[in-house]
Amino acid sequence: MTLSPALKSLINPQTKQPPKSLRSPFYSKLHAIALSGQTFAGELEFSASRKDQSLFDRSPQRNFVEYNRLLFEYCRDSLHQEALNLFLGIRRLGLPLFGSTLSSVLKTCGCLFDHVFGRQVHCECVKSGFARDVNVSTSLVDLYMRTNNVEDGRRVFDDMSESNVVSWTSLLSGYAHNKMNDRVLELFHRMQIEGIKPNSFTFSTVLGVLADEGIVATAVQVHTMVIKNGGEVVTSVCNALISMYLKSKMVRDARAVFDGMEDRDSITWNSMVAGYVTNELHMEAFETFNNMGLAGAELTRSTFVSVIKLCATTKELRLARQLHSQVLKNGIDFDHNIRTGLMVAYSKCGEMEDASKIFSMMREMKDVVSWTAMISGHLQNGAIDLAVNFFCQMTREGVRPNGFTYSIILTAQPAVSPFQVHAHIIKTNYEKSFSVGTALLNAYVKKGILDEAAKVFELIDEKDIVAWSAMLAGYAQIGDTEGAVKIYRQLTSEGVKPNEFTFSSVVNACTAPSAAVEQGKQFHACSIKAKLNNALCVSSALVTMYSKKGNIESASEVFKRQRKRDLVSWNSMICGYAQHGHAKKALEVFKEMRRQDLEFDGITFIGVITACTHAGLVDEGQQYFDIMVNEHHIYPTMEHYSCMVDLYSRAGMLEKAMDIINRMPFAASATVWRTVLAACRVHRNIDLGKLAGEKLISLQPHDSAIYVLLSNMYAATGHWQERARVRKLMNDRKVKKEAGYSWIEVKNKTYSFLAGDISHPQSNQIYSELEELSTRLKDAGYKPDTSYVLQDIDDEQKEAILSQHSERLAIAFGLVATPAGAPLQIVKNLRVCGDCHTVIKLISKLERRDIVVRDTNRFHHFKEGLCSCGDYW
Repeated sequence: MTLSPALKSLINPQTKQPPKSLRSPFYSKLHAIALSGQTFAGELEFSASRKDQSLFDRSPQRNFVEYNRLLFEYCRDSLHQEALNLFLGIRRLGLPLFGSTLSSVLKTCGCLFDHVFGRQVHCECVKSGFARDVNVSTSLVDLYMRTNNVEDGRRVFDDMSESNVVSWTSLLSGYAHNKMNDRVLELFHRMQIEGIKPNSFTFSTVLGVLADEGIVATAVQVHTMVIKNGGEVVTSVCNALISMYLKSKMVRDARAVFDGMEDRDSITWNSMVAGYVTNELHMEAFETFNNMGLAGAELTRSTFVSVIKLCATTKELRLARQLHSQVLKNGIDFDHNIRTGLMVAYSKCGEMEDASKIFSMMREMKDVVSWTAMISGHLQNGAIDLAVNFFCQMTREGVRPNGFTYSIILTAQPAVSPFQVHAHIIKTNYEKSFSVGTALLNAYVKKGILDEAAKVFELIDEKDIVAWSAMLAGYAQIGDTEGAVKIYRQLTSEGVKPNEFTFSSVVNACTAPSAAVEQGKQFHACSIKAKLNNALCVSSALVTMYSKKGNIESASEVFKRQRKRDLVSWNSMICGYAQHGHAKKALEVFKEMRRQDLEFDGITFIGVITACTHAGLVDEGQQYFDIMVNEHHIYPTMEHYSCMVDLYSRAGMLEKAMDIINRMPFAASATVWRTVLAACRVHRNIDLGKLAGEKLISLQPHDSAIYVLLSNMYAATGHWQERARVRKLMNDRKVKKEAGYSWIEVKNKTYSFLAGDISHPQSNQIYSELEELSTRLKDAGYKPDTSYVLQDIDDEQKEAILSQHSERLAIAFGLVATPAGAPLQIVKNLRVCGDCHTVIKLISKLERRDIVVRDTNRFHHFKEGLCSCGDYW
């Protein structure tokens, strides 16, 4: 009888030549090592158990079946060390080896991640002729893949004379273990082409990879294959499907799989609880946890970690304490993840004493995660100094901070300097980490140190959208619209997709005085295209932007369309209406807030009182101030008192204004005294004006506006000597008067004008337009109010000066450069004078134009001869 080559290799294992199919370079090398007679390098000490020893005391030749069975049992029960000791004993005695023996030992090497011993066993497989055995080859693939020797594993697989679904799945699982997801999907596709029917392990592995890659459509197709193959009854496959759907945020589909399962294990329940927690479905997570207990499912460590995390998120202190008691009862309180989770839960519930007790009990188990949890807890509870102390103690004890630690401690301003933490970050080589870099960037931005922020930004290796948005927010914070727009264009050119925070930041940058009106509109359009315009932070930023850029109607439209509003939206609308002179609308918005029983803050009342100030509603303003203090218990700040002083000063009730100043719990600021001085000029109260001027000069001796206000007050009342004295003081101190500028935007370009300016290329046309307007204005009954020219000259010269004020030049240019009927928008860096206010009202009527003028105090909307301020400003 002629024996097959395979049987020959089993009967005569000491063959000197490798089989023909094993003559690849890879196997030739191993075969050479196997035939060289080398012993196992680093053989483990043979210390078999009593059961092993009694087995060897008997005739080994009669019991070789029993020792192979025992070796298999050791491997099955994860007694890896015993399995290796037994294998070494077998080998020393020269007993025959089975393919199952070698397969078991290789699996043990894989479990121990011992690729050195595994390679030696591989040599033994080649030497004894079992390298072609499908089970042995599969175990070799598994060994190499587990020990990160991917290419060796693939070579073993490719050299297999025959393979089965287990072999394919071992290779596929190995790729997944090594995060080579593209190869997993490629191999799975090849399996289908070659007609290899996947098993439950194949499906579980592939579903896990598809979930990680976010390839949902393909995952759903695999689910269909699972059903066709009858895999929906296998618990492990259903668990993989649940995990995949939850990771893909397809919670209903995950629930459908869960409800359809006949047999659920602890992994099933834990996957559902953890998935609900991740998807922020807190009530569903609590309900599933409760049902888990009712179903008698085992509460594992993973269960407790997930539910404790849920308690931290929802601040469920009572349940957190019950879970703490349960883990103590179950004897798993020593688990590091559970302890850290409890610390976080207690911290978020404000119970730092309990968190500190757990931390102190950890002793040698304290690692960077537990230290960071304590630092974060103290920061969340307002104990900034304690957080900084913990950070310093942590570094003294030799615990190296991680990226999250740095990100947290950088928020502890002003107790820590970003420069000091930056130095520490450089030492530990975290500067290029995107999470740390972004946190450091934010810290510099909050300090207004944009140069350092920009340097950090450039160093970040992989800039994510958070880093880009943080840099944008920095430019927005300092009003650098050009810098913000440049960053936005750079991120889009690099293929980074803007998110809602990106748009919020760049829209906020467009609120700066230097920003063109159209820029904000363009970014609004971009947000609509990206379907992010309805995001709360974006719509709130749009309300603010439109109101600050003079388009209160668009602000109102965005506000009305908001599906959800936060306090920023409400405050922006109230303050916007107030600044535009729509006091009634501002108060209506506030009353709507009260009807909805919404929370207010100090900014809300600043907007309300400002609205009352601009409309002359003195009694109502005082009433709202009292409501703020007495009903809502909001402590008045300097800004609130400043609004109240402005309320009474504009109304000419200067004694009442001074009474507020005298009763303030702190010294009046320059803003308060400037308000009083401006009112004294209007109401011609020289004595009080002189006092306010002296206070201001002592507070801000180099502010030119103070000297100008005081000088104008004296000039308006004919006190020319006092005016001269102020001018001399100004010259002695080398304080230069700020020039009055007006800006107008035409066709996305901004033009600036000074009083009497002749530098514009169209200067002749502008002055020609002014002359024509002057004639039409006089025909309409206009008489120049020369009291606004505070110089001791004749009336004719005063009229000439008035006619060339910067805002009139800007309007004249607008009339020349824009189509008839087009609205005009002017920005002025000083207060509009009364005579110009009268003229602009008439121009709006004569030219049938809507004209918006933004001065230092407010917006003036001129239409058909009227102004939104009602001539009260």
